[in-house]
This record gives sequence, C-alpha cells and structure tokens, in this order.
Amino acid sequence: MSFVKFLTSKVFFKQLALALIALVVICFIALKWLSVTTNHGEFVIVPDLKGKSLETVGIELKDHDLAMEIQDSANYNPKYPKYSVIEQNPIAGSEVKENRKIYLILNPSGYRKVEVPNILKRTFRQAKPQLEALEFEIGDITYKDAIGEGVISMSHKGKTLKPGTSLPLTSKIDLVLGNGKL
Repeated sequence: MSFVKFLTSKVFFKQLALALIALVVICFIALKWLSVTTNHGEFVIVPDLKGKSLETVGIELKDHDLAMEIQDSANYNPKYPKYSVIEQNPIAGSEVKENRKIYLILNPSGYRKVEVPNILKRTFRQAKPQLEALEFEIGDITYKDAIGEGVISMSHKGKTLKPGTSLPLTSKIDLVLGNGKL
C-alpha cells in the first residue's frame, strides 16, 4: 500500500480520531487536576501589617494561612515602634493564594550611628554644613572669649564629644565657638 492510499484509508482516520479523543481526554483531566491542586479562583486577602509587632504579625498571618519572610531593616522611622513592620509586599488588600510569603521590612531599634567629624578649629560656616550633611542637628551655640572664631568644643547631652565618637543620626550637637575677642 502506498503512503498516499494509507492517508486516505479508513484505518488512518480511525487512528486519527482515537488520537484526538485521547488528547482531549488527557487535556481535560490535566486541567481539572490543576484546578483542584492550585485552588483556582480561591484567594486570601492580605491584611494591613504596618506598625504591628512581629508577634502580632505572626498570629495574623497564621490566621490567614500566609507565611512571612523578613527581608531587611530599613532606615529608622520614628513614626513606627521599634521592630514593627514599616513596609510589606504584597500590599494590604491584595488577593493572594494561601501559604504565600509576605515580605516584611522592619523598623530598626534606632537611628544608625555615625562618627562625629573633626570640626574643631574650623569656622561655624565650615562646621555647620559638614554636620548637617551627616544628618546631625546643631543644638545650642555658645560663644567664649578666644583668639579665633572657630569651634572650640562640641558636646551632646552635656557630655564633651571628641571627633570620631559615634552618635545616632539626628543627634543634637551643642557647639562652643570662639568670638575672636581676647
């Protein structure tokens, strides 16, 4: 039998029909299996976790059949309590599958510490931008009789500071400046 005659015979069409029926049945079974195992159309609403402690977050996520993963601690935000959630992904109100990981960014325990620069014997005009660039705040400024008009000493909460001392960001540094009179 030639190939062309085989393609036009009843046997070929029967085999082709059986193959198509088998393919449709296998696809139907596979789609039903996927629908059941992936809980197609079933979602969990992500709760709002911002500002909550880790213990509260753990309980809330467990109640919603979700998992958590702590990604990182961000820069300190004084609006939120220490070690509380300041960001989450996916955001609150999103629809996700159960057992989905919710990625959390926590508020650290405080501002990171930065070394105080050596601004002694520098003018206030030079010292101020250097301190502000490191996110320090300039506190009280007092003047003392001295030959120069530079920074004579610096202090934080009444304690004298030496260059290189580590302080949290946004700390207030009090300065004693020379007034140029002796």
